[in-house]
Amino acid sequence: MQKREWIYEAAVRGIRPILGVAASLSPKVAQGIRGRRDAVAGLEAWAMESRDGSRPLVWVHAPSVGEGLMAQAIIGALRERRPEVQVAFTYFSPSAERIAPRVGADVAGYLPWDVRAEVARALDALRPAVLAFVRTEIWPVLGSEASRRGVRQVLVNAVLGPGSSRLRTGSRFLLGPAYRRLDAVGAVAQTDAARFPLLGVPPERVRVTGDARFDQVWGRVARLREAGAVERLPLLRRLKDDSATTVVAGSTWPADEARLVPAFARARAVGPLRLIVAPHEPTETHLAGLERALGAAGMTHARLAAVEASAGPIPEAVIVDRVGILADLYAIADVAYVGGGFGRNGLHSVVEPAALGVPVLFGPRHGNAREADALAWAGGGTVVRSAEELEEKLVLLVREPERRQEAGRAAVDFVRAGLGGAAANAALIAEFLEEAAAPASAL
Repeated sequence: MQKREWIYEAAVRGIRPILGVAASLSPKVAQGIRGRRDAVAGLEAWAMESRDGSRPLVWVHAPSVGEGLMAQAIIGALRERRPEVQVAFTYFSPSAERIAPRVGADVAGYLPWDVRAEVARALDALRPAVLAFVRTEIWPVLGSEASRRGVRQVLVNAVLGPGSSRLRTGSRFLLGPAYRRLDAVGAVAQTDAARFPLLGVPPERVRVTGDARFDQVWGRVARLREAGAVERLPLLRRLKDDSATTVVAGSTWPADEARLVPAFARARAVGPLRLIVAPHEPTETHLAGLERALGAAGMTHARLAAVEASAGPIPEAVIVDRVGILADLYAIADVAYVGGGFGRNGLHSVVEPAALGVPVLFGPRHGNAREADALAWAGGGTVVRSAEELEEKLVLLVREPERRQEAGRAAVDFVRAGLGGAAANAALIAEFLEEAAAPASAL
């Protein structure tokens, strides 16, 4: 462990008491602290009961929900290639807690604090052959202790944009040794692959493996279609209305809604429209503010819970007041608006509505989501820079259903062209299972 990593570990130890104070102000921080409190014990308990030393184990780590879903696709592909493998899955953000049981791992839980005493216990219990970080996060102390035990380390489905904070001097100083320890990086695109040597990864260890997000979304959409989700799910049957053009606005923030509400209100003049809007954070404050904006625009509206509880007519706007159902709602959309492109939070994923054949509109700040630009170039998405431009695009898609259908087909073709990343990233992990210096039982 290098001197700079001692500095990093000291910083982690120092921030823990501060986070304890912050937990009283943030339920999400408090949830994360509670989860990490028993993280190591949970992994040890599973290992004592279920770890099979004759089978190799891969420890897969993903930061949050989006990366966890990518991990789900990669784990599925890995099990197809190496069915005997055991998998441990960890995550950092509390938001990933709800999806952890379905990623396909043998054991799942919070990542322990990145300090030697805790990660050493976890490594000694799990005895992984490969440690696979997904997308962005690598953890220096975990990597150092894994290296001491001969565990191979890879970063899969990796991205590194030109404006990434990891390229800044301070980050490169602290994280440089951790990047140099990586045995391989599987990047989603050549532009990302070309930047990893700037962090110290030897160029010969970097390759392009594609983006597993496309496979994960495609698989989910296929299951929806096979199951006849619109007919099968009461929620979708209730909301589907063939007499109106349905716009599903997903993962919105107040900056999105400030454009979306007036644009939608004016676009109603060209024909019957329904808006289903799912805020990224459906807090009471956010929901109440959205209700006021819709009311001021002269639109009838209700929260989803009230709509589900009633058999009466559905209002012009339905406000989704819970999380976890947005992907299903895109299945009844004629047009999708994806939020995050008018604020500083970053554009959310355009892939899910695109995979369902829905043309996608989004705001101009989408540098964090390279697939948005690519979708626009393919003809399946459109950038809107103001409420007026959003209104114009909505009117066009309502008036010209043929144009809407053409854009939907282009969106599906775009997603289909991106498939294969899950298998390629799984193959990269499998290489190091085969090349591991010793079987898991001997580590």
